[in-house]
Amino acid sequence: MTDTTTHSRRAVLTGFGVINPLGTGPDAFWQALLAGTPGVHTITHLNPEHLPSRMAGEVRGFSAKALIEKSYRRTLNSMARTVEFGVIGCQLAMQDAGLAKGAVPSHRIGVEFASVMGATELDDLGPASTHSIAPGAEAPDMAAWGGKGLSHVPPLWMLKYLPNMPACHATILYDIQGPSNTQIPGDTAGAVALAEALRIIRRGAADVMLVGGSEAKVHPLSLSRFNLFASFSKRNHDPEGAIRPFDRDRDGTAPGEGTATFTLESLDHALARKAKIYGEVVTVASGVDRGLAGPGMARLIRNALAAAGITPNDVDHVNAHGLGTVRGDAFEARAIGEVFGKSVPVFAPLSRFGNMGAASGLSELACSVLALKHGQLPGTLNHVNPDPACPVAVHTGAPRPVTRPYAVKLSYTDLGQSSVVVIRKWVD
Repeated sequence: MTDTTTHSRRAVLTGFGVINPLGTGPDAFWQALLAGTPGVHTITHLNPEHLPSRMAGEVRGFSAKALIEKSYRRTLNSMARTVEFGVIGCQLAMQDAGLAKGAVPSHRIGVEFASVMGATELDDLGPASTHSIAPGAEAPDMAAWGGKGLSHVPPLWMLKYLPNMPACHATILYDIQGPSNTQIPGDTAGAVALAEALRIIRRGAADVMLVGGSEAKVHPLSLSRFNLFASFSKRNHDPEGAIRPFDRDRDGTAPGEGTATFTLESLDHALARKAKIYGEVVTVASGVDRGLAGPGMARLIRNALAAAGITPNDVDHVNAHGLGTVRGDAFEARAIGEVFGKSVPVFAPLSRFGNMGAASGLSELACSVLALKHGQLPGTLNHVNPDPACPVAVHTGAPRPVTRPYAVKLSYTDLGQSSVVVIRKWVD
């Protein structure tokens, strides 16, 4: 099944909020991209010595209290780290777009957010657990949990971790009364959120949409769980060089955390208020390639190009998910090679900051948005030995000039959910 957005009302990106292992804010993020700064390091949030994979893209020194608007600080007690990232990402995107609360009629602004259920902090359930686990017992006593433990669970425990909390808090913070929704399909959630926001603007249901994603995978429960089944790199001696997209020596990916949030706005609304414009979202296609073995991704790319009214020759670069996994990279490269051959450079920015899950798609897309805006495409990190199983032309080394007006962003999940975003360079 394929879904493409193909309507006439144009939509542009006018604001950008980012909190990333490489930096906070568009300028810091862009300078780190140009410099080739790595954001994946040995984990410091916790002691990782018992984990098979001990690296991640951490946002170090993050303080929600220091960044969030003062009038909203009291709500931080009801936010997990994932929610904090998302809410502040929305705040930064609004500020970067030059939009204060009330600048847009509340019913004409909405939010589409990519998020998944957050892992609970151990302190939230730990005290309750001590009342239901007897010394030497193999399993908890559920009667004791209900009778003695439950009263020790914080009343707002569940609200801190629900996927819809970033969107919920953003609507309160900025009195957003337009369309609001949360998308949860993992690494493709950001593209799905962008697609829905694009449809909302094109059918005239809103003039401005906040579109974001947030994730905080650097967490003891998440890391313990993912290390059991995820394809994480074991290159612990070289964390900065661990994620090696499309490289024959790749051995897995690494988790990351952060947020990327865009202000998506109808073109006429943006021009009327003389907003700065980062770029234009042309189309989004989504579908499923079951088993990561079929022609689904290549078909999606072709559908997206057709919906945008362009050919591969119009595309400056393909922004690949580039997880650095053996199976995933081969699947993605086959699709890229089938459509573009080696005529279009491939850029894989995830190797710089890790896989952010629901925040990954928009964080990676942000790299291409900035590349088109500034006219330079940074190089891919850690691609040293091309793999014959990945027939693509990976751009490495120094930034190269942007020579064509379009970029294509790919995302996918292990379940085969796939998405393609086409963006266009904005020329005044």
